[in-house]
Order: sequence, then C-alpha cells, then structure tokens
Amino acid sequence: MGWFKNLFELFPSKVKTQYIEMMTGNAPIYSQFGTNIYASDVVQTCIDAIATEMSKIIPKHVRMQGTDPVPVGGNIQYVLDNPNQFITWSEFIEKCVWLRELNYNVFIFKSYEKTSQGRRLVALYPLQPIQVDILEAIDGRIAYKFRFVNGYESTVYASEIIHWKKRFSVNEFMGGNHDGQPDTKALLQTLQLNHELLQGVAKAMKASYAVSGVVKYKTMLDDGTIQKNIIELEKKLNENKSGLMGVDISSEVVPFKRDVKMVDEPTLKFIDDKILRFYRTPIGIIRGDYTKETYESWYQSRLEPDINSLQQVMTKSIFSDTAKPHGNQIQLYVKELIFMNTTQKLEMVRLLGDSGAMFENEKRTIFGLPPIPELAGQRKQSLNYVDVNIATVYQVGGTPKEESPQEDDSEDNQEKEDETNDS
Repeated sequence: MGWFKNLFELFPSKVKTQYIEMMTGNAPIYSQFGTNIYASDVVQTCIDAIATEMSKIIPKHVRMQGTDPVPVGGNIQYVLDNPNQFITWSEFIEKCVWLRELNYNVFIFKSYEKTSQGRRLVALYPLQPIQVDILEAIDGRIAYKFRFVNGYESTVYASEIIHWKKRFSVNEFMGGNHDGQPDTKALLQTLQLNHELLQGVAKAMKASYAVSGVVKYKTMLDDGTIQKNIIELEKKLNENKSGLMGVDISSEVVPFKRDVKMVDEPTLKFIDDKILRFYRTPIGIIRGDYTKETYESWYQSRLEPDINSLQQVMTKSIFSDTAKPHGNQIQLYVKELIFMNTTQKLEMVRLLGDSGAMFENEKRTIFGLPPIPELAGQRKQSLNYVDVNIATVYQVGGTPKEESPQEDDSEDNQEKEDETNDS
C-alpha cells in the first residue's frame, strides 16, 4: 500500500476545506458504488462487448495545425501507451469503461514528477473509491475526498483528477441520477423479473424429476411393511438395466400425468431484449454474427459518443490552459473499429485528395490510421486537374489571357463602393 498512499501526497494537510455549496441544497457526499446489476450475466455480456471494442482505440497526442493533426512524441504519448507500471493502454481503457458503466463515474488520478522546469506527467491510475466527497478549499479550488474499501482516505485537488461521467444530467458534479448514483432503477426491475423467471424455470425442471408415480397396494399393510416395500422398490429401480420391472399381484404402480409449464421462449427473449436495449447493444453484437449495418449503427449510437467524450475530457484535464491554445489534443483513433466500406473510403480520398483538399495525414485518419511525422503539413494534388478558366488554353498548350483592365477597374470600383457603404 505504500506506493498507493504516496500517490496522493499532493493536498496540503493544513488547507482548510468545507463541503461545496450545491444549488440543490444537498450535501455533496456520494457513496459509490452499487454493483447489484453486475450479478446479471446479460449485463456483464453487454458491458464486456462495449469495453472490448473500446479497448481497440489508439490514443495519440497531436498538435493541430489548422485541420492537420501533427503527432507529438514525448512523455505524454509515452504515458498514453503505458498508463502505469501495472497495465497497458487497452487494459486501462477497458477498466475505465467497466467502472463508468457500473458506477456512471470514473476517477483517474494523474501522477506527476518534479523536474527542473516544473513537473511532467508520468502515470494514470483508475481509482475505485466507495465514497467521494466534493470539497472547496479556502482558496476556492475544488477538491475530491476519496474513501476506499480498506478504510484509507485521501483528498486531492480536482485538477489532479480526470473525471469521466456518464449521463451527466441533474446532478451538478456527478454522472447518474439526482444523488450522483447509477440510474439503474428501471434496469433493476427488469433484472428482478428476469431472475424470477429463471428461478421458475429451475423449479419446473426440478419438478419434472420429482415423484413420478405412486405404488398402490391391494392389501392392508402396516407402516413398517410399507416402508420396507418402498426400499425394495427403490432398490429394484436403481439396479434395473433393462427398463422393465415386475411387480406382484398385490401392488400396482400408478404414474403421475405431468404437465410441467415452462416459461415460453418469447417471454425470455422479451426480457433479454429489454436489458440489451438499456445498453443499446444488439444481440448480433453479443453473438458475434452482426452485419455491417448492425455494427455501423451500434458504433454511431453507442461507441462514438463515448470515444468523443473521453478524448475531450482527457484533453481538458491533461493539458494546461497555456498548452491548449497551441492546438494540443488527445485524439483517439479507431482503426480497428472502422466499419466503412473500403471502396467508399477510397473514392472519398480520391475525390478530395486529388484536388488538394486533404492533408496526407488526414487521408490516413480516414482509414483509422494515426498520423505520422513524415507527412506533417504535406498536401498533394493531382496534375490531372486544372482551373476551369484556363482549361481550354492548357489543353492546346497556349498562354492564358490576361484579365482586361476594364474588369480590374470594375472590381476596384466595387471594392471602393463596398468600403464607402461600410463606413
């Protein structure tokens, strides 16, 4: 635990704090984090499908030059590739997705080390607190007080935390419902119904293996004799290999007529579909037999908003207010998630690229490939295209005509007129 505690030695112990005032009047104390829905196999399957796909994205530190993303090497990119000493990037993002889906809030601690020029980012740690209090320091800065399952508590400034929310709506600071909790009430009702149906199926199956009949004796027997006969009958049943059994004239086996009612398949499918709709994950994604159209719809409605949200919150938190105006961003590239038809992508790149309307690195990002430094700022144009005003002259090898002075004068006059009107 020593290394874990050392991570949080950033908040001065003498700094006075108080609970931050909320517009709703509630205390900003959030006891995370319910895991009741985790017991459902359908829920686990849905979240696993989302987390597995999200783990395929490729993080890049880029500096935007206009619309051209130029990749930047250095310690930030190194941390993106290796978040901390325990996990890889794919494991990091998978962990964050699981925490966000279960708790509607993810807290990622940014670890720095001091340098001669200030400090630099060295690691990212996803946290799993059981309670989060939001405080306000005497200098006006916001702080998070975390309490963990082992009883350890620590307070850090909010600027040291990446807070990735889900369904950020009625609560002022947290994702989820009014109390900052996972908004799963409707889902839990469906899960309870699903549990009861499955229990009913289990009971019906057990009932089908229960007493199958009754042995009727045609004479008066005392309790001891009946018990002895039952034991002998059970022994005959256990030792019987032929499937036939003989009884004497004094007894008769009367079988029970069974009509066990099982839950019908459409009902079970209806319940599963309700859970799948909650996570907006079609059954084809779960089974792995999805079509291109199914995956495209799922990506655009379910994955893409989360990817955009994550790269925005990471950009906002990782870069300072002086670094962001210079175009520094965290971009998450989706090479492995691209679903577009290759022919369609090639056609788009041909039309825009040949006309010089795209940078070379932009062409790479169309295919989900990260930009490379060698192509930074490069923009190429096909010589098969020419200005429509000189197309005829260019075709016969002549010299383009110079614009007439009259046209220039008219344009100058129009500009002067516009300036006069503006003044």
